[in-house]
Parts: sequence; structure tokens; C-alpha cells
Amino acid sequence: MSVNDLRAGSTFLYDGNIFVVLENSFSKTGRQQGKVTVKVKNLRTGARVEITFTGGEKVDKALIEKKDMQFLYNDGVNCVLMNTETYEQVEIASSKLEWELKFITDGIMVKMTEYDGEILGITIPEKIELTIVEAEPAVKGDTTSGAQKKAKVETGLEITVPLFIKEGEKVLINTTDGKYAGRAN
Repeated sequence: MSVNDLRAGSTFLYDGNIFVVLENSFSKTGRQQGKVTVKVKNLRTGARVEITFTGGEKVDKALIEKKDMQFLYNDGVNCVLMNTETYEQVEIASSKLEWELKFITDGIMVKMTEYDGEILGITIPEKIELTIVEAEPAVKGDTTSGAQKKAKVETGLEITVPLFIKEGEKVLINTTDGKYAGRAN
């Protein structure tokens, strides 16, 4: 596939690694050949890098397989997932899922990404519902608009929430930035 066809979400092989495109841009100056710059995430290591190609260069498309899996538990070293159709269990190193583990609880459905039999990681929903287990009390008279306080959710993640949120309430957390996204229904 031509690098000119790379768009956000495209997956490709380059230098022996598998990448997913996060952002892309094309630039051309004078009589020079155009350049395609892509911000990518290495699906094996999780590292985010920027790669610049000469326009028209070719890369191999990576066909990533996604499977619906249920997150069973994290034993501290590995996370165990189960295919809900075949009941096959798969282990992924917890160190590979550091960011995702801040949001997932036992039993949640995730998508496991796989390339040529190699497990790359998991994809979690953009917003996840979690329960507040600790919240600072709201101080009477502290009513400036948009006043916030610290709270902790059931996974141990500490977030900033509006003053009206109490312990035991369910809230939505944005998994891309780890911030409060609203009250759950």
C-alpha cells in the first residue's frame, strides 16, 4: 500500500514492527517530492513515534484480527482473558496493559488485537462506568463554578470530579485521557 493512503486507524508493517496511524499529514515544497509524516503507535511496544516517508513510498498493510474477549482477572503478572464463544483462555503480560488496567474490572468485555497469532494487546471502550470508592467531602460554601475535588474509583485510579459526586456513585471515565466524563445512568 502507498504511504499516501495511510489514514488514522490504518495498520502497516515497517522496519519489522506493526504500527497503527494516529495522525497523518502531507507536505510538498517547491519542486521537491512530497513528504508524508505520520504519528504512529508501535503495537508491539506501545511506543509513539513520528515517521516521515517520501511520497509514493510503499509499506505492507498489516491485517489485525480483533476478537471479543471477557477480562477475567489480573494476577499481578498476567491478565487472563476468555473467548466467550470457545471459552478458550489467553494470558497477556500485565505490563503490556498498564494504561488499560486503570479502567477495567473483572468481567468487562474487551477486544483483543492479534497479528499472525501474536497477541498485541486489548482495546477498551472509549468510556467506562466505574464506582467511586473514596471522595473528599464537599466543603460548604465552596461553590465557585466548576469546583472540583479528588476521588478514587474501584480500580484505584484517582480522578478529579465535580463537588456533587459522592462515594458509591457510578461515573463515566474517558479512557483516552483518564478524566471524569459524567454521571452514569
